[in-house]
Amino acid sequence: MKNKLRKKYVLKRDELTPDQIEDFSIEIANKLLELPIWEREYYHLFLSITEKKEIDTEFILHILQGKDKNIILSKSIFKTRKLDNFLLTDTTVIRKNKWNIPEPVDGIEISSEKIDVVFVPLLAFDLNGHRLGYGKGFYDIFLASCKPDVIKVGVSFFEAENMIPELEISDIALDYCVTPKKTYIFKK
Repeated sequence: MKNKLRKKYVLKRDELTPDQIEDFSIEIANKLLELPIWEREYYHLFLSITEKKEIDTEFILHILQGKDKNIILSKSIFKTRKLDNFLLTDTTVIRKNKWNIPEPVDGIEISSEKIDVVFVPLLAFDLNGHRLGYGKGFYDIFLASCKPDVIKVGVSFFEAENMIPELEISDIALDYCVTPKKTYIFKK
C-alpha cells in the first residue's frame, strides 16, 4: 500500500512544470510566515533534490536568513541512515551526493537536540499528520533524536490523504503541514 502511494505521488510530481514548482514553492513559503514558529533559534532545512521535483526550499532559506536564524543543513549517512547536522555559514560548501542530495561537505556540527524547528520533506501526508517519505527512514530516525518539543513542519505540493496505511511505531507525526492552498495543524 505505501509503495503504491509513493508511486502515485512521484507521478503527480513528475507532471509539475518548473513554473508550477516555483509558484507553489513561493506560496508555501509565504504561508509558512503565518505559523507561530518564528520565535525560535535553530531551524533545520532540507535542500531540494531538483531531479525529484521537490519543493524549492530556497524561498524558505531566504526567509530564515532574513530573520537572522541559525540554519541547520544535513549530510546523509547511508550506512546508518542518520543525518549529520551542520550550521550553514558563509563558508559552507554544498555539493550533491551520488543521490543528487545537496548537502554540506563539512562544517560546524550541531547536535539534533539543539534544533527547534524542522522543515520535513515528504511525498504525501494524511489528515492525522503522518507522512510518507521515500522509505529509508532517515527523518524518523532524525526526528526521534531531536528534543521532544521540536516543531515538525511538513511542506507539500499536494493536499492530505485521508490516511497513510501501514504506520510503524517509529513513524513520527508532523505538527503542521503547509501546501499551496492550505495549512494543516496537527499539534495538540
